Amino acid sequence: MPLDWSKRASSAGLRRPLQASRRRVAVIAALVTSDYLATALAIATGEILLPSSSWAWPEAAFALFAVLLPLHAYLGLYSCWGSCPIERLRLRALSALGLGAVTFIALPAWHAPVDIAALGMVAALLFVVGHYLESLARLALMRAGLWGASTILIGSPDKCAQMGRMLLAHPKLGLKPIGIVTDQAEDARSETTLPLLCGLTEAHRLTGLAEVAIVAASDLSESDMTEALRLSRLPFPHVIVAESGGGIPNLGLHSRNLGAAAGLELRFNLFRRGNLLLKRLIDLAIALPVALAAAPLVIILAAAVKIADPGPAFYRQRRVGRDGSVLDVLKLRTMYGNAEERLREHLQSDPRAAAEWARFFKLSDDPRVLPGIGNVLRRSSLDELPQLWNILRGEMSIVGPRPFPAYHMSGFDPDFQVLRVSVPPGLTGLWQVSSRSGGDLAVQKEQDLFYIRNWSIWLDLYILLETVPAVLTARGAK
Repeated sequence: MPLDWSKRASSAGLRRPLQASRRRVAVIAALVTSDYLATALAIATGEILLPSSSWAWPEAAFALFAVLLPLHAYLGLYSCWGSCPIERLRLRALSALGLGAVTFIALPAWHAPVDIAALGMVAALLFVVGHYLESLARLALMRAGLWGASTILIGSPDKCAQMGRMLLAHPKLGLKPIGIVTDQAEDARSETTLPLLCGLTEAHRLTGLAEVAIVAASDLSESDMTEALRLSRLPFPHVIVAESGGGIPNLGLHSRNLGAAAGLELRFNLFRRGNLLLKRLIDLAIALPVALAAAPLVIILAAAVKIADPGPAFYRQRRVGRDGSVLDVLKLRTMYGNAEERLREHLQSDPRAAAEWARFFKLSDDPRVLPGIGNVLRRSSLDELPQLWNILRGEMSIVGPRPFPAYHMSGFDPDFQVLRVSVPPGLTGLWQVSSRSGGDLAVQKEQDLFYIRNWSIWLDLYILLETVPAVLTARGAK
């Protein structure tokens, strides 16, 4: 006879979320506060940059925030789960555009052009600053245990355990697994740490235990799916059907009614006609002004390199480019002139270093790196600035999988190598802003696959914005 769910929940330390409403209030308060601070900072910065405008803080901040608040509430930006960070960024951009449009319509016709310019600047600043402040607020909520909706997983114990580990590894998604509903409790393995609550026919007893239920569709028969999706059997406010698509993109999917079947339409695809052209135009729009602005800094850094070690300040490293072509990546030199000899001797004398190199193709304590300037360049990623020239030449993109040397690429399976070189390599990528050099080959493959399969302008923009804190904090840089 199956054990009553309440005893299982009690033995696992679970309780009904009586404080869920208080948690939602705390989440809303934190996110609303971050939005108001973003509005105030955007207007204050706009007033400094365009002092001749008639925008005045704090009156303008309150006025704009009065428009922003209902917009964000309508778009669901004050919930503690739902949209992933990339989708939240898209919604935030739509909100900034809507805010600008509403304010522009409300402006009297006699306003000077500088006020219109100030409006555009404030909207852009609000989008960028709001993204960073929301990220900080979300991080604080996660650390306080307030971010995320309690989630029940339905399916086989192994599949649900795998899904639970993924959700716990990505807390930004806002789904906190608390238990498993399964008819296969006897098949559970020891590594399944989530409590097994009950079978499908008992799921109706879990009323109030969780806010979200995720059904692993590939784990259930058609009759079990029909049983599981009956509202009387799944008494949760939100039910998500998860399908392991084996390569189906996660983003840019929209449901379609195909009669008796459910269809998924892919809206975003890097290989669609025009998308690569759009990506190239964005690259030029960003790389050209940044290259001009960074030129004096690059000259100063090049002089510092030559002082640290005689020889050329720049070097070209051969890497695998698009379609498998040879790409000469331009970088500021951060290593000694005899770097390869130093590396060979170090790996031969230190087995631990050899194992680290075999797994990551990087070393935490690299004997090749120049003292002082070499570490500064690598930790700040300033040694990558000359690659703006590669971008202007059309050999690279601002965002994309990083171009690897041939020995690094050979560590991947042949099919993935072909897929990876089918898109332009990038100056920054998803791996760099999430794991950076702390991720091994498996992590690199996972991140690059996600990027290639789920590409969109919003994903590129998200990676660009996340690159700034990754570089400033030198997260994982080596």
